[in-house]
Amino acid sequence: MSNHTIAVYGIPNCSTVKKARTWLEAQGVDHQFHDFKKAGVPASHLPDWIAKASWEKLVNRQGTTWRKLDPTVQQAVTDADSASALMIANPSVIKRPVVEWADGSVTVGFDEAVWSSKIA
Repeated sequence: MSNHTIAVYGIPNCSTVKKARTWLEAQGVDHQFHDFKKAGVPASHLPDWIAKASWEKLVNRQGTTWRKLDPTVQQAVTDADSASALMIANPSVIKRPVVEWADGSVTVGFDEAVWSSKIA
């Protein structure tokens, strides 16, 4: 594994983020954690995330935050720009965790098989 730091973005009390961070620690993988609630969404990273993972994958349409949004707000999310604006305004709508890997790739959510291949 290279010395590039893995960055994990999410919300600390999210069960998937907890599981993902616990998994990384169990594998002995150093990582930095970026708390959306405290530090906000890094707007400068969104274009890269969207390019590598797609805005459709980043916007969690199954989550409580999305379901609580006004239908007109939901219907306005039609492309990368509108999705970015929504994610910055409502960080909880982002599917978690978003991970920037040492190889430059970006994943959304926790998939142990995919993650295992990233740290191999």
